[in-house]
Amino acid sequence: MKKLLLIFTIIMVGALSASAQTSLDAYRYSSEELTGTARFQAMSGAFGALGGDLSALNVNPAGSAVFLNSFASFTMDRRSSENEVNYFNEYTSNEDSNYNFSQAGGILVFNGSNDSNWRKFTLGVNYAETNNYDDSFIAQGVNNNSIDNYFLGYAEGVPLDLLETVEGESVAELYSYLGESYGYGEQQALLGYQGYIINPVSTDLENTSYTSAIAGSAFDQRYSFASTGLNGKLSFNFATQYQDFLYLGINLNSHFLNYENSSVFIETNNNTASDVDYVEFRNRLNTAGDGFSFQVGAIAKVGEKLRLGAAYESPTWYNIREEASQSLETDHATEGTSVVDPNIINVYPDYTLQTPGKITGSAAVLFGGSGLISFDYSYKDYTDMEFRPENNIDFEIENANIENDFRAASSYRVGGEYRIQNFSLRAGYRFEQSPYENETTVSDLTGYSGGVGFNFGTVKLDLAYSRAEYSTATPLFNVGLTDAPEIDRNLSNIILTLSFGL
Repeated sequence: MKKLLLIFTIIMVGALSASAQTSLDAYRYSSEELTGTARFQAMSGAFGALGGDLSALNVNPAGSAVFLNSFASFTMDRRSSENEVNYFNEYTSNEDSNYNFSQAGGILVFNGSNDSNWRKFTLGVNYAETNNYDDSFIAQGVNNNSIDNYFLGYAEGVPLDLLETVEGESVAELYSYLGESYGYGEQQALLGYQGYIINPVSTDLENTSYTSAIAGSAFDQRYSFASTGLNGKLSFNFATQYQDFLYLGINLNSHFLNYENSSVFIETNNNTASDVDYVEFRNRLNTAGDGFSFQVGAIAKVGEKLRLGAAYESPTWYNIREEASQSLETDHATEGTSVVDPNIINVYPDYTLQTPGKITGSAAVLFGGSGLISFDYSYKDYTDMEFRPENNIDFEIENANIENDFRAASSYRVGGEYRIQNFSLRAGYRFEQSPYENETTVSDLTGYSGGVGFNFGTVKLDLAYSRAEYSTATPLFNVGLTDAPEIDRNLSNIILTLSFGL
């Protein structure tokens, strides 16, 4: 018999002994959007061999030594997303937009002595929003796979003794006890059992097999998802110029992230053999984290027109904290409406996530003061993502999934700028390979951009537009109901940057 906790009031917080993190979470916190100043985004971020822009420090920290004078910039953008969703040949669409303060920073330039080979030193600090998690979509369609498979998948092997309340024990207390003593999977089995979706094969308390109260082959499903949050980076930069041909730099980066999502899954059916004809399953997740990384880089002048750059960005080591809550409502033919709402906030143990490092090679051709063309190539191995501690059995499974599901991915960025006196025209293109072996969970990404700038002397004003297109097919749930809506995603940004030369 299970150990009964003596609880006199409903528990509001449970500390889970097992986690619910997945490889999809690892990818979310390892990916980045194109963000930064208007000039940087107008040229699709192809700045690894150029420098002279505060967002270029995110690619190559040696870029700050290219500045001739101290400099500061501030950026606002309007981010818009469009999602076209296909779920079993039923289509929905939605649009969202928001305004962000996405970049701010400054560089101080210190000139060296006339007789020194070290011509200048720079100190800088820059804030950059590296990813925006604002997203929403609705997937609806008729599926032959029911949500019962989710609860059956977690219940298989769980003794019935763990799912039955005893005298004086509430479902909320049992839910909290299972989270503290067993884990997330047992909690899902409890929801399914107490919500009358699954039934034990035998009433013996040692029973570990279950059947479904849902029958048939046609299920109307609607899945609503919404998320918000961002990933930000604060970089402390030091760089130097050696003679007239070499720039060297380093960044020490402090990262922070916050992410929230909520989902509502509703399933109905008119199947005569089904005891349950309505299911509403709600989930909510709150995530916060902080981390550290570093970058080193160099830019070399090869003649008057050619510049070459190389940079390395270390993995980011995050410490992440998560809280989750959930509830279930069902309609049963004989039991009527059942609401299983534990009103419990599951507090997961802190864990560490290592994201992949990145190497970047760059080249730029300058045409005097009239213009330039720049190219960046980056390589990032997503199989290097890793949950820790490694001796956690759930993390061992997810780390194995990372090894199997992900791969190394390359990205290419090309940008150009043409100057007419104080006026500049800019354009760019980028391509990012899918990090997934199947290339469908997240597809390749293509993007283009353009912009204009005007130099007023000590003040510069830049405006840019960027757009990216890719598709995703991520499962609704990681167990049982693993059908994936196909989503064509379009992200666009309008960016405005105000800069000051000091």
